[in-house]
Amino acid sequence: MTNVASLPGKSPARPNEAAPPAVGDLVLALAAMDAPAARAVLDRTTAAPLQKAETLIVPALEVLGNDWSAGRVALSQVYVAARICERLLDDLLPPESPARRNHPRAAIAVLEDHHVLGKRIVSSVLRASGWELCDLGRLGAEELVARVRAEEIRILLVSVLLFRSALKVREVRRLLDQGDIPVRLVVGGAPFTLDPDLWRTVGADDTGCNAAAAVAAVERMAASLDGGAR
Repeated sequence: MTNVASLPGKSPARPNEAAPPAVGDLVLALAAMDAPAARAVLDRTTAAPLQKAETLIVPALEVLGNDWSAGRVALSQVYVAARICERLLDDLLPPESPARRNHPRAAIAVLEDHHVLGKRIVSSVLRASGWELCDLGRLGAEELVARVRAEEIRILLVSVLLFRSALKVREVRRLLDQGDIPVRLVVGGAPFTLDPDLWRTVGADDTGCNAAAAVAAVERMAASLDGGAR
């Protein structure tokens, strides 16, 4: 495996003691941007594909995401790690896999910003949790809502980096509410972390300050759709 210390990036923290040892090995492989080493960690783990995704890939990405926020790893390391995990997930849980769960149709998008790292991490963690997710890319409010309706999306995740983009979630909410089919709106990104009440101000249904919180929010939204509440 590539030596993390030899890379131009930085070294990650170790996972907490409750995590399986293989999670630490996967974190190191991903931080080293070493795809074969990451694959080898999964290959030597005796578990079902979905269990590998949930108990190894999800916590490893969470560690790297937290480490990036704390300045312990570089942006390039997290970006490449997410790409590696996407390829691993495609092998573990291809679209036709029975391990993919039957969820409401969900999508993720960046609202006008150019910064897509948060979206990529959340997408990878959601897919590792058994969700199929439509990536709508970077769009303005009107284009985004048009795509949501065309794709028959029921849960929409919106990622932003800038405060001005966060305020434009109001327009997304307004346009979504003009449709006949309810769409749950989950938001995330720096503005919502800095202001814990901002998601309510812009009319979102839920928020997540990190990838794990975003998954929990999406699960809550799915349950609310089943229950028939707005």
